[in-house]
Amino acid sequence: MRVRMRWLGAVAVLLWSAGAAWALDGIVEKKVFTLPAYTTVGGKTIKNVRLGYETYGTLNVTGDNAIFVAHFYSGNSHAAGKYKAADAAPGYWDPIIGAGKPIDTDRYFVVSADTLANLNTKDPNVTTTGPATVNPDTGKPYGMSFPVVSLRDSVRIHKSLLDSLGVKKLQAAAGASGGSIQAMEWAALYPEYVERVIHVIGPGFDISPHVIEMLDVWSLPIRLDPKWNNGDYYGRDEPWEGVAQALKIVTITARHHGWSEKTFGYKWADPAKDPGAEMSNLFAIEDALSKAGAARAKTTDANSMIYMSKANQLYNLGDDVKKMKAKVLFVPASSDLIFPPELSRRAAERYRAQGGVAEIAVIEGDGGHLDGVLNVAKQGEAIRAFLAK
Repeated sequence: MRVRMRWLGAVAVLLWSAGAAWALDGIVEKKVFTLPAYTTVGGKTIKNVRLGYETYGTLNVTGDNAIFVAHFYSGNSHAAGKYKAADAAPGYWDPIIGAGKPIDTDRYFVVSADTLANLNTKDPNVTTTGPATVNPDTGKPYGMSFPVVSLRDSVRIHKSLLDSLGVKKLQAAAGASGGSIQAMEWAALYPEYVERVIHVIGPGFDISPHVIEMLDVWSLPIRLDPKWNNGDYYGRDEPWEGVAQALKIVTITARHHGWSEKTFGYKWADPAKDPGAEMSNLFAIEDALSKAGAARAKTTDANSMIYMSKANQLYNLGDDVKKMKAKVLFVPASSDLIFPPELSRRAAERYRAQGGVAEIAVIEGDGGHLDGVLNVAKQGEAIRAFLAK
């Protein structure tokens, strides 16, 4: 039981926010940015776009001390601090964002924003336009009629947000996993605007075919759940089981076998119930991941998870890499099985070959992909030094 409880606290980091020993000074306020309409990369118009965001630090008079922090696949804009003092944990990157920390809020104005089709639609602190949003033309939720959106679409809307805040230049665009993809999109879309990219546990300049299929597998349990009903489930019994199983798959693929062995070993979920005696008796790792997925499903929208998988699948900068001028810091995790360090090395070589500046700082550990969220502080000083260059 003690092992399961420790693990449940850790897995929460991947699925919604990271626990940390301290928080950004002060209380963070969640705000909402709106656009009357937005036309996607694919040419579709979305009306009444709303995205949540939060800020830390103060924008200087010249508007050029900003850093944008983009969130990962199943995360949201709560990158640091707490909404109220009683919150159990601060934002997921709190160990490196704050006064005196590597992303120093005494020096930088830090902005983080929710993506389109964010998974966490049932979280009251998340604002996102997506398939669960009511279509103003029909008065009903979009469901699967919502336009296909890419992470580039979210970046374009986030640029409008920064314009509204008076930001004239980004000292850096940063993020982990899906956030690293957005950070790279920032540099490709706005080469004169972005000075640096901090690409943590990222794929480099495109998604590999292997991960395209992995993303498909992540959402497969949802589509196999009869209650999904081709995305038409709003106002009725939702596909909770499909979502829970999908989140369980996300978690185990984002970890490493070394972590599994160290955290669980071959322990049984119940010391009195031998998994070899009954099919319903489980190992500790099975039980813990299932319970974590079920808990997280309560704030996750099934259709939004499918849309977020698609948004990540579409990442491929192609020749846009040639437009980039930003310095890039690649921060892979040594045990990452989703975006292994080789992808960062390959991308860094390509960028240097075209005259770009690229550095690599590896997070050592056996936590897998999740080390880029839980243990990013291991390369906090490398991030601090990179921002000073």
